[in-house]
Amino acid sequence: MNRYFPIITAAVITLSACGGSSSKAEEKEKASYEKAKETLEEKEKKNPAGFITATCRDRGNLIGQTVIKITLTSKATVASYKDIEVELSFFSETGALLQKDVTTIYKTLVPGESITEKEKQYTPKQTDSIGLKILSAKNASPE
Repeated sequence: MNRYFPIITAAVITLSACGGSSSKAEEKEKASYEKAKETLEEKEKKNPAGFITATCRDRGNLIGQTVIKITLTSKATVASYKDIEVELSFFSETGALLQKDVTTIYKTLVPGESITEKEKQYTPKQTDSIGLKILSAKNASPE
């Protein structure tokens, strides 16, 4: 038994050392992931317009208004947005800008989701198309 004692001791020390270094590597990897996640969240908070896409469909109603159905989709992975300001641009058939309006959508947009809002407007005569642009959004992520 005394003959095998140094070999067994060396094996136990080697195995325990391997376990310790892998947990340190896992901790380091987790810390690196958390840091990357934080920087991504900061990036998404600073530039909401870069992470929100907007599309719209429009139709007329019986009293001469245009009903605009706005769909906002978040491409963000961490940050949530609320109180999103959208600029509506009304164009003629030839592409001339007729009018611009700003509307705020008071809903929360979470990462990877879409929301829809209807807006009723009296549009300028000869409006052929409507363009959307995200102006700003407030951060809705818990601090």
